Amino acid sequence: MSIRLPDAAGRLRTYEPRADAVLPAPRGRAPVSRTAFAAAHVVADRLAAPDPGAPPAVDWDATLAVRRRLWAYGLGVAEAMDTAQRGAGLDWPAAAELIRRSSAEARAAGGAIVCGVGTDQLAAGPVHSLAAVRRAYEEQLAVVEEAGARPVLLASRALAAAARVPDDYLGVYGPLLRRSSRPVILHWLGPMFDPALTGYWGSADPERAAETLLTLIAEHPGRVDGVKISLLDAGREIALRRRLPAGARLYTGDDFHYPELIAGDGEGFSHALLGAFGPLAPRAAEALHALDAGDAAAFRALLDPTVALSRHLFEPPTRHYKTGVVLLAWLAGHQPHFSMLGGLQSARSLPHLARAYELGDGLGLFPDPAAAEARMRALLAVYGIDG
Repeated sequence: MSIRLPDAAGRLRTYEPRADAVLPAPRGRAPVSRTAFAAAHVVADRLAAPDPGAPPAVDWDATLAVRRRLWAYGLGVAEAMDTAQRGAGLDWPAAAELIRRSSAEARAAGGAIVCGVGTDQLAAGPVHSLAAVRRAYEEQLAVVEEAGARPVLLASRALAAAARVPDDYLGVYGPLLRRSSRPVILHWLGPMFDPALTGYWGSADPERAAETLLTLIAEHPGRVDGVKISLLDAGREIALRRRLPAGARLYTGDDFHYPELIAGDGEGFSHALLGAFGPLAPRAAEALHALDAGDAAAFRALLDPTVALSRHLFEPPTRHYKTGVVLLAWLAGHQPHFSMLGGLQSARSLPHLARAYELGDGLGLFPDPAAAEARMRALLAVYGIDG
């Protein structure tokens, strides 16, 4: 049965949903040729009354179920990252609770987990001292280490505001690397994801910024597991990847070019830490297992068709990609509602959401296509459209 969907021009058009699902079954084991983490979203408690003074209302059972599904497919979980609405609905106390709960769940499930260490407990607005920024990082690092997870040192809005020269970054990050009990993942998030991070690593010129990052790694051998880079620029990622010292990995956060970056070339390849791998988990895992078997053609055949959906989810303003991720989780039946912390389900237009549904359905991402269609019809009805 066809459904009417609004397009970008505001016109209604007819779409024929698929009748069958084509999801690979979970294998329960991690791929070995690449390390892959999916940045996981949080599920809001839609029954909680909004209270500006109260902590974010998280549905913990549904949130942890999202993570168990990723582990079932053999993917690792990147916890308390941008995808989990850090700094956009999820405050530090709630993030700390998320880290503790998810890390305990990871141990029970035998799943891999890395957790974001940031500075978002610092008040927004004033410029903080570099010492205050470092102390904030140290506080969060202690929580992640106590939880037994590997830390990801998140790009910090507070550090971007406080730093004046590249050495300021080296002065904050160096003590953190020496303090960490295990090698960390460094995090370079571009301004398309967060404009407050413009000029991170001491320069708006990515080449000069990369020099600072490489200097930091060179000054702390063995302390950096890898770098997670999200600049949506495949060429720059490859250039940085080729300059990393032995033992330091490049984790692609490029939601536009991930198939070719993970597949790699004659000089190397990228691992993955991607927000797109949440909704794409079944196909991503199957593709990575194909790569394990040496079948690069099958890897590309499975993953290349997903890029159109990922590019759509991450289109400008890129920071609102989480809305599409949550929509797809609801349509797939992985959570009981389409609502987000801070009401950010309204951050994308209905035509954007309709296109995300169409692309997800075309990829066969919904275990029950009829149920996904019914949910989409219900959403259309809220907007006064008889699907």
